[in-house]
Amino acid sequence: MTKNQIDKDRRRVLAGLGSIAATSMLPQKLSAQNNNDTDIVIIGGGIAGSSTAFHLAEQGHDVILIERGEIASEASGQNMGGLGGSGWGNNPDLLSYLTAGSVEIFKRIQIDMGYDIEFRLSGTLTAIHTDEQYEYYQDDVVSQRNNGYEIELLSAREARSIEPEANGELPGYIYRPQRGQADPVKTTRAFAHAAEVAGAIINTNQNVISITPMSGGGYVIRTESSEYRCQNVVLATGAWCGPVGEMVGIKIPIVPIRGQMWATEPLPTRVLHTIGSTISSYDWSRNNGSDEVTPPNLTHKNGRRMTRHLYGRQRKNGEIIFGGDRESLGYNTTPDPAGIAVNHRHAAEAIPLVANLPIGRSWAGLMPFSLDGSPIIGKIPIRDNLFIVSGLASSGFGRGPMAGKLAADYIHSGNIARVLAESDPARCVTEA
Repeated sequence: MTKNQIDKDRRRVLAGLGSIAATSMLPQKLSAQNNNDTDIVIIGGGIAGSSTAFHLAEQGHDVILIERGEIASEASGQNMGGLGGSGWGNNPDLLSYLTAGSVEIFKRIQIDMGYDIEFRLSGTLTAIHTDEQYEYYQDDVVSQRNNGYEIELLSAREARSIEPEANGELPGYIYRPQRGQADPVKTTRAFAHAAEVAGAIINTNQNVISITPMSGGGYVIRTESSEYRCQNVVLATGAWCGPVGEMVGIKIPIVPIRGQMWATEPLPTRVLHTIGSTISSYDWSRNNGSDEVTPPNLTHKNGRRMTRHLYGRQRKNGEIIFGGDRESLGYNTTPDPAGIAVNHRHAAEAIPLVANLPIGRSWAGLMPFSLDGSPIIGKIPIRDNLFIVSGLASSGFGRGPMAGKLAADYIHSGNIARVLAESDPARCVTEA
């Protein structure tokens, strides 16, 4: 594919990112409505489902989004709030579209539409801990730059010139200027509210108990309190794709992975970038730990820690927050103090000031990891009019906006974007 063809395809996918009616009023809760017959029902009120609803409604579709709790009550409201990648690159793959494309949508939501989501393109500093890692990432950064990505290798001194609290004793840092941060709850609710403004119906506290095909086409979706009829269903159910898929007799190979985080008490601004570490990515480059029942790139396997993973930032309210563990424990959302302590020490290696800061609170959530490590976005071919947008792993917040737009564009036009080929549900969704 030529560079002109790549740019043309990217512009087509990004078309429609102009502003609709701007608003700065964002409710804490979205009110339920009562019209239950529609063209499209989206199940799941996280960022991927809310983005899909927003983009479909903006394209003129009749959409109802149903969420079993409140908007952003699961992983989309419990994560670190990091976003972005290394730009588009010369030949964008799906990851480039999801990260760089989502950055453009984050900009639209805050700058063009007036929502205060605390979005800031702060950049990310990723700490390099050993000379062996430094040598590996020297070559990796050169390769990525040759492919058009925005990434730099900094000495510790250079890193401290833009992040004074960075550890000056480490071999170096990777700097990605196209990464940023936003508030997860505010952002997800902004997408849901924008969907309402565009004409969608957002119904919360709707726990789905059955999905039944109708004889004439379409589906009946029953919740504990309501019934919905529609022609098309979009599953944006994150870590719950497995049990929801079983309602329509299919097996979706997505497993819940517990991530956990901790926060300090609020303090004046000290950390300017989002912060990471190369320890895990270096280990996973040698062995990602996957097998037939285990997704790639977890920190634990069979109850044993395999590596340490790290991500964090300082929130606008002053809390310094970090997390990193990825463990397959079913639907267990109880934080593990031992894992929190490991992560706290890891964070102190990159940002020494946190070593003496006590942990004020901790929490855990469930992330949707596909067994092969790739997103699952598109039409499920073994069922009529059934779509999915999930499997975004630990980066659903930063990738969800563009995942929702790509799914919405596919449903709207009937034409699948070329870049979605690697996320095709046909590769992995089977009869139960």
